[in-house]
Amino acid sequence: MNRVDTDVLILGAGGAGLFAALHAKKADPTLDVTIAVKGLLGKCGCTRMVQGGYNVALAPGDSVERHFMDTIEGGSWLNHQDLAWMLVSTAPARVRELENELGCFFDRNPDGTVHQKAFAGQTFDRTVHKGDLTGIEIVNRLAEQVWARDVRRLEEHRALAFIKTRAGDRLAGVLLADMRSGGFTLVRARAVLLATGGGPTMYRYHTPSGDKACDGMAMALRAGLALRDMEMVQFHPTGLLAGPDTRMTGTVLEEGLRGAGGWLTDRNGRRFMADYDTRGERATRDVVSRAIFAEIKRGVATPNGGVYLEMGHLGPDNVRRQFKGMVERCADCGFDLAGGRVEVIPTAHYMMGGVEFDTGCRTALAGLYAAGEDTGGVHGANRLGGNGVANSTVFGGIAGDAIARDLAGGGALAEPDEDALRAAVDAALAPFARPAGNIEAVREQLHDLMWEKVGIVRDAASLAAAGDALAALDATLDGIGVGGGRGFNLTWHDWLNLKNLVLVSRVIAAAASARENSRGAHWRSDFPRPGDLATSRYTRVTLDGPAIAVGTAPVVFSRVRPGESLVRGAAD
Repeated sequence: MNRVDTDVLILGAGGAGLFAALHAKKADPTLDVTIAVKGLLGKCGCTRMVQGGYNVALAPGDSVERHFMDTIEGGSWLNHQDLAWMLVSTAPARVRELENELGCFFDRNPDGTVHQKAFAGQTFDRTVHKGDLTGIEIVNRLAEQVWARDVRRLEEHRALAFIKTRAGDRLAGVLLADMRSGGFTLVRARAVLLATGGGPTMYRYHTPSGDKACDGMAMALRAGLALRDMEMVQFHPTGLLAGPDTRMTGTVLEEGLRGAGGWLTDRNGRRFMADYDTRGERATRDVVSRAIFAEIKRGVATPNGGVYLEMGHLGPDNVRRQFKGMVERCADCGFDLAGGRVEVIPTAHYMMGGVEFDTGCRTALAGLYAAGEDTGGVHGANRLGGNGVANSTVFGGIAGDAIARDLAGGGALAEPDEDALRAAVDAALAPFARPAGNIEAVREQLHDLMWEKVGIVRDAASLAAAGDALAALDATLDGIGVGGGRGFNLTWHDWLNLKNLVLVSRVIAAAASARENSRGAHWRSDFPRPGDLATSRYTRVTLDGPAIAVGTAPVVFSRVRPGESLVRGAAD
């Protein structure tokens, strides 16, 4: 086994991981920082795929308080309010850092101010963007800055397990698999940042790339950490529906299309969103997703089983100018977004739930920090479009600063529990000792099961059935082996991905069963009311041996209570 020692190990190279590396090195240039990433730095991760933009209160008439209230109300009052406040209050400084220090170019108004467009669920047009390809701009500039610094990179290395000390009182390091050789690497670190992102690819329609498998959340669970709000899986309302034979199906057509005035229509050309919300197509993602789902169930679906998105009434030339990337994406699949209509369907997009962490990005396991989509609490029950990349970059920077401060006092590397290390290696190699089987069939069963029983609309019977079926699917996967060598063995990594996805799927189903009300992204047809906001509780899921344990804890209204507002004159 290869063994590497470093001061700081960052797992993931999206917005959170790259910002953390830059901030840690800026705070203390002597720190030895290592980034381990499943793909290639600058070319992978969900931040790169961000289209719409970055929410930030910059313009006259807007305010941090207004952004905060939109975030809390959008999150159905389940947010960790101190984390939400940190998000909105730090975002202005982070956007200026992106432009003035890191070289991002965001779109401007004729007077030179930053252009901000409309996104759903917000009371102000505050979404900063670079056309409709904002994530590429941000990640390209971040990657350039990381490459220019003395930061070690372990590319195409996947994290497998957190390895604690023998006493179990802190994290000693992380076991990684070198995807190129199939060998193992133990990285000991004084501090580890979990920033692998979420990625709900367990659903039939999903937006993240296929390598996203909730690895970090699964590792955290196995290390004994609690995950909160795991029932809150966000479906983006407008995933491209291009048929079953292309991976383009499920990819996002960004929210700015609806914010600019795009229409959602059924197969007969009828706009239907006014039947569900006075905000129409600009309602929050959960509302629009449920409306589309209801229209499909009503029997007015389009040929591929979705609804239409129409933009032509805004002027084809205008649409091509504003949404060049989206127009080209649709054209690649044979659709005319600018002048015609495109089939769309809700697609699993983002996980509001994740590892519990504090305002310094510290977790309950000493030595482990977390930032980005691996974490829970910032968004509550529903993430506002544009708050995702803000979350990653804001908390990535905070994590880098906190790690540098915490390590300033010195401290030696911890010794790993060698027995736990061997057990983790054995678990990863287990499928090589079994006869090869049909892993793709397991993936298809998982997709169907999660879409149909733990999807946009849920009830007690479907969730109970899902829990049983997922446990059976986990057992089936344990009986399936892989053949061949370990170097670039994609079947092996598919197996590892599915092992993590099934575990996190079981957690989602368990948390959804425990929440007997409807909040944000979680909709129970048998419990359609939100419950008493003033006594809101959030779910906490842990592993108890092989079993999943679900508890709840009260939401702390540290800044504002239901019925109140930080915006003057806006309280009920």
